[in-house]
Amino acid sequence: MLRPRIIPCLLIHKGGLVKTQGFKSPKYVGDPINAVKIFNEKEADELVVLDIDASVNKAEPDYALIAKLAAECRMPLCYGGGITTAEQASRIIDLGVEKISISAAAVTNPGLLTTIANAIGRQSVVAVLDVRKKTGLFAKGYEVCTHNAKVVHKQDPLSLAKALEDAGAGEIVVNSIDRDGEMKGYDLDVALKMRNILRVPLTVLGGAGSLDDMGGLIKQCGIVGAAAGSLFVFKGPYRAVLINYPTAQQKDALCTAALSR
Repeated sequence: MLRPRIIPCLLIHKGGLVKTQGFKSPKYVGDPINAVKIFNEKEADELVVLDIDASVNKAEPDYALIAKLAAECRMPLCYGGGITTAEQASRIIDLGVEKISISAAAVTNPGLLTTIANAIGRQSVVAVLDVRKKTGLFAKGYEVCTHNAKVVHKQDPLSLAKALEDAGAGEIVVNSIDRDGEMKGYDLDVALKMRNILRVPLTVLGGAGSLDDMGGLIKQCGIVGAAAGSLFVFKGPYRAVLINYPTAQQKDALCTAALSR
């Protein structure tokens, strides 16, 4: 039976594990391999690892690091960063990664998802949309950004998400730039709008500061992936670095309560 997924999202910057706020000011929080080991012990549902340097620097995926992550990881692993061809995607899958995620390359060329889905299977293709509220006196709605929010695109996020689904994405991740690292709750408005138009699985990222935030997301959107970064690497009001994850009992109680409301 399908159920919500509780997903840690780890960011890689200059080879280390970092956490950002508003896609800026990456703070070093440890070694990614050690983090994977801890999430193994805590039996996380799955793990997302995103290299935030690769697309900006037009660099190839770091296959050596990916191989180490895949060898260590005992849960489904999704990797993103620098993937622009089906050959790169296939190589990463061959290393033992279950899913690859694509952001900038998918936004500018949705047809790439078709090519990659034909190579590795649609179930392994994840499209990531980084979105933020438009600013300005008369601005309304959301806009899509890439390259760590440095490049803004004209496409409407909802229309683009549907186009990426049609092109071959087996999952869509919507990531709130405004709420990244804020730990004040998800953007439920954009999450629900995405859930209502998509047929493929949806994962929501950006803003979770508590398990209650995840429960609220699941209550609003049903069977989704509730992803978080800061929630799983920081502890307490001073954001002390501590890798954490809910117990199986906490997770089951959270999902059961949210879905029964």
